[in-house]
Amino acid sequence: MTGELDDFAIVTHGGAGEPLEFTDGCEAAARRGRECMLETGDALEAAIAAVVVLEEDERFNAGTGAVLCLDGITIEMDASVMDTRGRLAAIAGVRDVRNPVLLARAVADTPHVFLIGAGADRLARALGHERAQPIRSSQHEKHARLLSELAGSAPVMPGIENRLFEQFWNYKMPLALPSSQSHDTVGAVVRGPDGHFAVAGSTGGSAPSLLGRVGDTALVGSGFYAGPLGAIAATGVGEHIIRHMLARTVYGWIEQGMPLQEALQRGIDLIDNDVDTGLIAVTKTEAASCSNTHMPVGKICITKAS
Repeated sequence: MTGELDDFAIVTHGGAGEPLEFTDGCEAAARRGRECMLETGDALEAAIAAVVVLEEDERFNAGTGAVLCLDGITIEMDASVMDTRGRLAAIAGVRDVRNPVLLARAVADTPHVFLIGAGADRLARALGHERAQPIRSSQHEKHARLLSELAGSAPVMPGIENRLFEQFWNYKMPLALPSSQSHDTVGAVVRGPDGHFAVAGSTGGSAPSLLGRVGDTALVGSGFYAGPLGAIAATGVGEHIIRHMLARTVYGWIEQGMPLQEALQRGIDLIDNDVDTGLIAVTKTEAASCSNTHMPVGKICITKAS
């Protein structure tokens, strides 16, 4: 492609509830997505390139910054990709991959659309994907803060009773419930000059959670969706997002002709206000974000009319 784009949009996010000081990371991701679009002309590759930047930034709960499970040892990561060229794939519960979003992209070339756990990690080895980096001091520090806030009376996750974690606990270690949690995702949505849309997402999962938990990031229609009218990515507590199939629900309102910002706000309003939730989206003419809390975002939007 040429050095300029006459019609292009990308929005990236670093997770609902994450500090706005992290906005620089999301803006860097958006710029990398634009560069990739110039290099490849492919909206999905641009979205993936943006997410890789966020996976490499240890401030975010994805890739190299993924949260430790409550055992302080295990990391379980999910990722997904989708575009309007028919490419769709997700992985869940991977433990030894540096950039899960690249593995999700690789799954899109297999006969399947969803791989989990050991099988996904084995595919990564077969394809030569880089192994996960050693656990960083920042990850240990986050885990230590989590454990230091132990409080049985505080809800672990909004709207979910603590007793359910105790009843179904599946770690070898004793249950210890923290009063704070991490459920962040990183994501990118892209509109290419050729009119194609794409979305990519990655997460280190939720802390606390039962071992093997999968959230919305890996579930098409819940955490992500792309169709001929646009692309949407969600972030927040997956258990709430999944119940509303949030990404596909918002896309449905766009299909009905609802303005993008109104559709995003209506989606946010489906979730209790005390549950951190965010959405990003692009359509044929717009690029926007919406959340009920602070959420770092990066955006580049170039339209033919501008």
